[in-house]
Amino acid sequence: MDTQKIIESVSQESIKSDIPRFDIGDTINVHVRIVEGDKERVQVFQGTLISRKGTGINEMITVRRVVGDIGVERTFPINSPLIAKFEVVRRCDARRAKLYFLRDRVGKSRRLRDRRRGMKHVEGLKVVQK
Repeated sequence: MDTQKIIESVSQESIKSDIPRFDIGDTINVHVRIVEGDKERVQVFQGTLISRKGTGINEMITVRRVVGDIGVERTFPINSPLIAKFEVVRRCDARRAKLYFLRDRVGKSRRLRDRRRGMKHVEGLKVVQK
């Protein structure tokens, strides 16, 4: 058996199957399990998805949010056991694969255009209702 096939068969067991579809530019909630001593809690990180890279078990996302005029970015492995779940809050249009230009934007130019056209035609898109 080829080495690459062995690696893929081992990593298939760790890949999550309950991940919703989210694209670059979407506002998502990432529920992260935090272990402090013997206690465990879930912390929610909400922000704009600016980057997605890697494939399979190595897939990573970068989520950016602005808190008090300071940008905070966190990188999460999608298949990590420390990630409880992902929720899509808002769907946005993005014409690029990486939205790193949002780091330099301030004010209204930081906003992304909402994607409402064609949402009913895409299967499996659940958006959190407020």
